[in-house]
Amino acid sequence: MTRGVRTPDLPPPHAGGVWTLAGDRLIIVSAEGPATILVPTERVRLLAVDLPLPNRARRLAALPFAIEDQVAEPIESLHLALGARTAPADAPSRYLVGVVHAETMAEWVALAEAHGLGAAPMVPDVLLLPRPVEGWAVEVREARALVLAADGTGFAIPAALLAAAWEAAGRPRLHALGQPLAGDLAVHATTADLRDADARAEVAIAELNLRQDAFASRPERVSSGWRRLGWILGIGAAAHILIAGGDTLMLRVIANRRAAETRALVSVAAPGTDLSGDLKATVTDLLPTGGGRAPDRFVPLLARLSAALAPLAGSVTVRAIRYEGNVLTMDCDPGVPDLAARIADALKAGRIRGQATASPDGAIRITASAA
Repeated sequence: MTRGVRTPDLPPPHAGGVWTLAGDRLIIVSAEGPATILVPTERVRLLAVDLPLPNRARRLAALPFAIEDQVAEPIESLHLALGARTAPADAPSRYLVGVVHAETMAEWVALAEAHGLGAAPMVPDVLLLPRPVEGWAVEVREARALVLAADGTGFAIPAALLAAAWEAAGRPRLHALGQPLAGDLAVHATTADLRDADARAEVAIAELNLRQDAFASRPERVSSGWRRLGWILGIGAAAHILIAGGDTLMLRVIANRRAAETRALVSVAAPGTDLSGDLKATVTDLLPTGGGRAPDRFVPLLARLSAALAPLAGSVTVRAIRYEGNVLTMDCDPGVPDLAARIADALKAGRIRGQATASPDGAIRITASAA
């Protein structure tokens, strides 16, 4: 969703409609309806996570433990957003979760506020696709492929990588939206999404709004008098904090309190559990992984790798993709002499554990680990 006109100079009280984020600017897609911002799915990891806990507060507390083995970055550097149930009838405890770098989220929020859209929900643009009953729903636009899976998760990759990703995923049933898919993809059905942008955005917001916790939408601007009062209260609070001191002791108290809350949570969800050892490991072991099988790391790893290689999309031609033992191998055609080094730099910049090696004939093999 990147077509439209350049951001008009709208006064903040009148900013509305559906907007898409492209680079460092916002582009309006539809002027109808409440303000909504579509963010690139390449920057968001979508996971289906089992959280068999009785209320939202407890699910949020357990969420970092539940996804820790599915992300390579430190949890502290990530923003986690809890969405709707992915299958209320078949798996009532499974929820859609969005994972974004906290720095990236802060940049998006600052850009939204600068354009008078500080209260607008933010959703990954892949969630605008209609969710298929099985397989993948695919929309290709401007050399970019959006893929929404039947389990509610999704990803975005360069269109040139779609066929290889489809093969590596076991050839799921394809439902093409809009323009036909190129190549030898076995498309089950081709249909158009007749919903307008506002209706699609409304469904996407219900599935997952990234504006949560520290990045929750802010209320409308207050008057200057209230703002002045806020400054006074803020300065007073800061003075009390400086006087009080004891930061280290306070952090320890908070950590102990969180541990006690987690133990109480586990005692309710799993009575009789031994909590005398490593609390973090115990809680992680209690969380189900979907039928006893290891979490599916292929799609998240492929999405991360595709996002990292996006700046080199015109230089990389993929022959085949394989995924074995948590390692994704991508074989590419020969390119410019320094292509392997540029790919290695892209992997490092994307914080992906992997390497790129060139064979004598110039072909390049990329390996990336999900561990």
